[in-house]
Amino acid sequence: MSKILVTGGAGFVGTNLCRYLLTQNHKIICLDNLYSGRESNIADLKSNKNFEFIHHDITKPLELNNIDQIYNLACPASPPAYQKNPIQTWKSSVFGIYNILELSRRNGNIPILHTSTSEIYGDPLEHPQKETYWGNVNPIGIRSCYDEGKRAAESLLFDYYRIYQLPIRVVRVFNTYGPYMDPLDGRVISNFIVQALQNENITIYGDGSQTRSFQYIDDLVIALDKMMNNNKDFIGPVNLGNPNEFTIEELAKIIKKIIPNSTSQIVKKPLPKDDPKLRRPDITLAKEILGWEPKINLETGIIKTIEYFKTQI
Repeated sequence: MSKILVTGGAGFVGTNLCRYLLTQNHKIICLDNLYSGRESNIADLKSNKNFEFIHHDITKPLELNNIDQIYNLACPASPPAYQKNPIQTWKSSVFGIYNILELSRRNGNIPILHTSTSEIYGDPLEHPQKETYWGNVNPIGIRSCYDEGKRAAESLLFDYYRIYQLPIRVVRVFNTYGPYMDPLDGRVISNFIVQALQNENITIYGDGSQTRSFQYIDDLVIALDKMMNNNKDFIGPVNLGNPNEFTIEELAKIIKKIIPNSTSQIVKKPLPKDDPKLRRPDITLAKEILGWEPKINLETGIIKTIEYFKTQI
């Protein structure tokens, strides 16, 4: 049994990861400042003797002892959340990873898995995106607090690895969805499902031809576990996502088909600034080194997500 710290543990991915790790008989410390995480996500876990919640902002130093592993997921990930307070978003990525790295060093170099993002590729000029691609990011745009913050965090992780031999694992997570998403977080799948369930117009930004690749959360948490515990000293970065690519309009039509009683109509509005037009991971590395690839197809995952959202709306 390991004692594992999960920062951002009350967020969407963090909640699912905490639940998964508890089923593996680990002790979990869930740390979150609840900026975008929700305490209701973990309310039922607080009675579990192997689960502890700490309300803390990782932009501030933290003192913990006897930790075996750290998963760093602490940063708002949806555009409305991270653009609401861009300075705090940047601090969460950069000051946050610095504080986590220093915590690791003080405790004898605890292994850290850091969740970076496909957004480090920006609006890509390479498709699909491989880990060797350096990206096409606007450093001064409205999304740069998140995109460049995540890029800076990767830089710091690799410097600690080179200078202090600190054991790191870096994953670049592509669009992920599933239970424990905030229905109002502004991401495309949650937006479309909520609009369809409430018979509101399904809003597509742009002409709908921009593409995304959607990964169900259960596939991701298995990949995170495999990456953290890989015995090949593989530090990454590695893409974690579903390589099946859909246009945004195709996604809207799939959701309308799965919710046949919805009276929602599809409407189109202008594309937000710096919104990437293409997104699909090359997951060759994950297949070869981790023996991982996603198993859950989009329609199956959407059905499970709709059932969860019905309990939230």
